[in-house]
Amino acid sequence: MTRRLGLAAGLLVAVVTLALPAVLDDSALAVYILLGLAAMVTVGVSLLMGYAGQVSLGQGAFYAIGAYTAALLALSGAPPLAGLVAAPVAAALSALVIGVPLLRLRGHHLAFATLAMQLILLSLAGQLEFTGGDIGLQGIPQFAVGSFEATNASVYAYLTWAGLALVMLVTHNVITSRPGRALRALATSETAAASSGIPVGRYKLVVFALSATFAGLAGGIYCFYTGYVAPGSFPVLISIQYIVMAVVGGLGTIWGAVVGATAITLLVQGLDLLASLPGMPTYAPSVLSYAVYALVLIVVVLFMPHGLVPAVSGRLSRKRARSPYR
Repeated sequence: MTRRLGLAAGLLVAVVTLALPAVLDDSALAVYILLGLAAMVTVGVSLLMGYAGQVSLGQGAFYAIGAYTAALLALSGAPPLAGLVAAPVAAALSALVIGVPLLRLRGHHLAFATLAMQLILLSLAGQLEFTGGDIGLQGIPQFAVGSFEATNASVYAYLTWAGLALVMLVTHNVITSRPGRALRALATSETAAASSGIPVGRYKLVVFALSATFAGLAGGIYCFYTGYVAPGSFPVLISIQYIVMAVVGGLGTIWGAVVGATAITLLVQGLDLLASLPGMPTYAPSVLSYAVYALVLIVVVLFMPHGLVPAVSGRLSRKRARSPYR
């Protein structure tokens, strides 16, 4: 019965996901695309923190690497599809190079190191000539495959959610496999995992690169959708936002990342509308964002420490257990 309900819920979500681009207006469709891109990155954050026990405040850096890679290739005359394929590859390779020294750190030391990594990357992107400096890269061609060209936002919506489906499928296969069980042991205790013969360092590096791959893919889609990338497109706040999404939805759960991304994205859009009201100061959007992120985290940690999805699924399980008709 549980499997049937899960299958029915999955089919319902798929139908709604495919139907929405046809009924949403342009502004709502932009939010829908950005929501899917955020969910793509958040799935990687949930995998990294929930299964590997690593805290990263630098996922925005890999998002930026994917976007810049795809943009530079497209502007140099390469097919957009090649740029989109290269985006996650470049992000993964960067994570492998960066992860070798960084993953020797743990806890808040690792978090601050990944945050510093993003700050360094944004500083370099703002100074280097080939990345366009602070102005960024403009006039990025539309995404195209052969003679087909993405000329409207609905195409990018389908591309985004197809990418999210791929990311969720890969993550599901990883966590249900033998390496996935090893990752759960690693998150519980690295010492115990190492004593059981698990190559802790290698697994940590691989999952770090995998989460970066997801962020790079999202960045590649983002650059073609907006047609513009600059250091200002990837602020430090965006990495904090991904952490909040993963924690709110439920660390270590695939659907939790999607639910968390949906909740926080819609909340941010509501705050932006509130901050744009007449009489609001210019600094209102950033102040409201930080304040609400803090408030949401406090509420979730106090009342739903495992996140929305585990809290709801646990409550439903307890109801079924008490039901006399089960």
